[in-house]
Amino acid sequence: MAFPATRMRRLRRTGLLRGMVRETELTPAHLVLPMFVQLGEDARTPVEAMPGVERLSISHAVEEAGAAHALGIPAVLLFGLPAEKDLQGSGAYDDEGVVQLAVRALKEAHPDLVVMTDVCLCSYTSHGHCGVVTDDGAIDNDVTLELLAKTAISHAGAGADAVAPSDMMDGRVGALRGQLDADGHKDVPIVAYSAKFASAFYGPFREAADSTPAFGDRRSYQMDPANAEEAVREALLDVEEGADVVMVKPALPYLDVIRRVKEATRVPVAAYNVSGEYAMVKAAAAAGYVDERATVLEALTGIRRAGADIVVTYHAKDAAEWLR
Repeated sequence: MAFPATRMRRLRRTGLLRGMVRETELTPAHLVLPMFVQLGEDARTPVEAMPGVERLSISHAVEEAGAAHALGIPAVLLFGLPAEKDLQGSGAYDDEGVVQLAVRALKEAHPDLVVMTDVCLCSYTSHGHCGVVTDDGAIDNDVTLELLAKTAISHAGAGADAVAPSDMMDGRVGALRGQLDADGHKDVPIVAYSAKFASAFYGPFREAADSTPAFGDRRSYQMDPANAEEAVREALLDVEEGADVVMVKPALPYLDVIRRVKEATRVPVAAYNVSGEYAMVKAAAAAGYVDERATVLEALTGIRRAGADIVVTYHAKDAAEWLR
């Protein structure tokens, strides 16, 4: 019935009433904290473009992960910075590499923490691309699959609870699933970066992970920001290949894609609230333009409302504190 019989404001009158009819829940249990891990002793290196984010040596990563877990955050996502890089990105699949060492340390210290690992070559290759580069400058998709599978097996062997391929090579979910199963890791889930767009919002991350391409860009493998139907198709293909979770990255400019992917796949969906999104809020808050707490919680709630079951965010610790 129309006004005055129907008054939508009745259920907005008090905080308790608003809470009783709230449609979208945001809790620390929905969050994943990304972490940048580096070799060295007792090192914390601030990332200038991302206030509050640091590259951490393994001992500090263990400490940071423990603090996050104590706040109710169930998982971390690891990115590694190797001591050396080469054309094949061999540090990614070195069983004594920085991520592998960090996984072992984290699982020993925090056995109940979910440790996820980013599976990509960009931080490990001397050219900064996510795959093997041919003599003519192209990315060799099929050769790269072999190295990504080796990386996933190495991470799983170190004790990773889930592997997350972010390279956007065709067929990489199937390649990882087949090799993980063959190597005895059939229970390790794949969190696939299924719809990863060639975005301007990655700039601060590339400083943090030291992964800026030495030439060209990543548009031949990451997605065109204009394409939503293609994103759905990518996600469906990954599900067919064995993905347990599909991801949309970035999050805030692609809320419509999150919703469409969720409705099309009917599997758990993650969204990555990326470095540029984080840096913009931090800069605006520092300038006094926005209330940081209110802005972050509204943004994360919006990502959840769009359909994300899991939100990967650098705001995770702050958000968990505020939600408590």
